[in-house]
Amino acid sequence: MVVRQLYLDRLKQYQDTEFVKVITGVRRSGKTFVLRMFRDFLQESGIAADQIIFINFESMKYQHLLTKEALYQYVTARVVPDRKMYLFFDEVQRVTDWEDAINSFRVDFDADIYVSGSNASLLSGELATLLTGRMVEIPIYPLSFKEFLQFTGSTKPLDLAFNDYVTEGGFPAVALVTDTEVKRSVLDGIYSSILLRDVNERAAIRNDGLLTQVATYLLSEIGNPISGNKIAGALKNEGWGTANATSMLRYMNLLCAAFIFYPAKRYDLRGKAYLRSTAKYYAVDTGLRNVTLNRNYRDNFGHQIENIVYLELLRRGYRVDVGKDGEREIDFVAKRGHEVAYYQVTMQLPTQDNREIGNLQALDDNYAKTLITANRMDVGEVAGIPIVHIVDWLLA
Repeated sequence: MVVRQLYLDRLKQYQDTEFVKVITGVRRSGKTFVLRMFRDFLQESGIAADQIIFINFESMKYQHLLTKEALYQYVTARVVPDRKMYLFFDEVQRVTDWEDAINSFRVDFDADIYVSGSNASLLSGELATLLTGRMVEIPIYPLSFKEFLQFTGSTKPLDLAFNDYVTEGGFPAVALVTDTEVKRSVLDGIYSSILLRDVNERAAIRNDGLLTQVATYLLSEIGNPISGNKIAGALKNEGWGTANATSMLRYMNLLCAAFIFYPAKRYDLRGKAYLRSTAKYYAVDTGLRNVTLNRNYRDNFGHQIENIVYLELLRRGYRVDVGKDGEREIDFVAKRGHEVAYYQVTMQLPTQDNREIGNLQALDDNYAKTLITANRMDVGEVAGIPIVHIVDWLLA
């Protein structure tokens, strides 16, 4: 088994703390794998098997536990007296009023609790009310490029392997098969299940065709400023007369709640405030984008690598915004605690102007600045600003 060390280390950080560990992420990103990986780590560390309860609510085996009362009784009957229990609940949102059961386990037992789900609602509503200050989110993303190399065992030159990564994306189930058509079929299935089960079914959307159009539009416009009005106008031109800004924003929020898209808000670096007009939306996986649009790494390569850098920054624990500095734009403003860093992403440095480096040079503070390029001929340093190749940056 390939260990996803990043997530194992994060779970180990919070082991045996009072926090309920909330594992979030898009469907098929590896949440169940990560939970099982941590369960195995616990057993290897000397935790007895009867101290661990692991329930995956997508299995028919546990369909009789889909109420809070049934779940509470099941766990209570298996608690070992005077021993710490480790409770794992995978896709817990399937349980009616599950938040009450989780809070009761925390109050009634000496328990270390881990829950997972494929929708951001896991972090809101009743759970947030019951567990204010007592829960921590650990987001799971599709494979990083470093993980992709481990999972695929690729022996190609790194730049060619990176092209595969851009085209196929990082869903583990895709990385573990070799046939191109099977990869496409798996991605198709993941995309359909996200739209139908994690968005349509839960939100009871009547017009699933319009939802699909919104998702397709966002996939085709990654890295571009988007608003509800802009999508409504584009879809009306294509014959979707029912499209309006309000419904578009609702669909966009639902797609983000299912972790298929992530919004990068535009932040005014001078005014120190967020701009409300538009945001940029990045896909959780470039493979989903390419299969849905029938494209590959060559199509809009600049925005695809921008998408990959954005996700990698999230993976590394940053909050990421798009910077606005007067008329200049900074691709990413990454914040983590007191740390701030600026990133520009480009296919290659323009020969006719210096705007990529110039935008970074114009910033009048001392935060770290980096330019990421897909052209190895650009690598070096300009005016103290490092220029790094995207493959080297991803593997650093």
